[in-house]
Amino acid sequence: MRLSFTKMQGLGNDFVVINATQTAFEFSRSQLRHLADRHFGVGCDQILCVEPARSADTDFYYRIFNADGGEVEQCGNGARCFVRFVHDQGLSQKKSIRVGTLSGVIELALEQNGQVTVNMGVPEFEPANIPLVAPQRALTYDFVMGDTCLTVSCLSMGNPHVVQRVEDVRTASVATQGPWLESHPRFPKRVNVGFMQVKSRHHIELRVYERGAGETLACGTGACAAVVAGIQRQWLDLGSPVRVSTRGGELVISWAGEGASVKMTGPAQKVYEGYIELS
Repeated sequence: MRLSFTKMQGLGNDFVVINATQTAFEFSRSQLRHLADRHFGVGCDQILCVEPARSADTDFYYRIFNADGGEVEQCGNGARCFVRFVHDQGLSQKKSIRVGTLSGVIELALEQNGQVTVNMGVPEFEPANIPLVAPQRALTYDFVMGDTCLTVSCLSMGNPHVVQRVEDVRTASVATQGPWLESHPRFPKRVNVGFMQVKSRHHIELRVYERGAGETLACGTGACAAVVAGIQRQWLDLGSPVRVSTRGGELVISWAGEGASVKMTGPAQKVYEGYIELS
């Protein structure tokens, strides 16, 4: 079977994007893993699928599959690539579109300068909705790893996130604490793990260990979660844009406080188009 695809990236977070507006998306988990494999397939952090709208108030439906073949609820960098893709493919001429996802509807807009702004929705803090096993909502939660107590923020940006403040992202224990927290039994659907260094009240540096993909060069929902956590813990200024520096580039995130949506602005680029034979 020959599959046409577009390779895209947002701050080095890379994607295989598939147009399924005319043909149903019906791939097995093993086929998805093959697509994502950097040696035997195309190679990517996630596979994005563009499908017809499932409700009258949206323009498309957006599906996301991690490199391990598992379907997930949300991907912020992928969302920016999504709106760029539908414009490049002539699937929509609208500058702003509404897209359905597993976690609800998001709004995507192409800016005049070529950047893409995404309304990522309202953060969720109730443990059952993250999901997180905890008796009640708290500002922070403790996880004991050997002799180390990790004090973290937990929230959902349509997908679950842990955010930990570190002194220096360059020396943070991403390779050990990342997978340990990702698969911790208190997270029934696993979790994305963020390591945040606060540079000023308007600037952070961030590394993220993503569930099902490992550490990536950037994570859009992770950037949103980090800024929200930083504002809640009074390390960052409420309402003002925060610059998030990742290994792949920079995003700008703003949040006006509880009950408000998070806004994310950043780039999205097509790398190349191609096809692959899938068994």
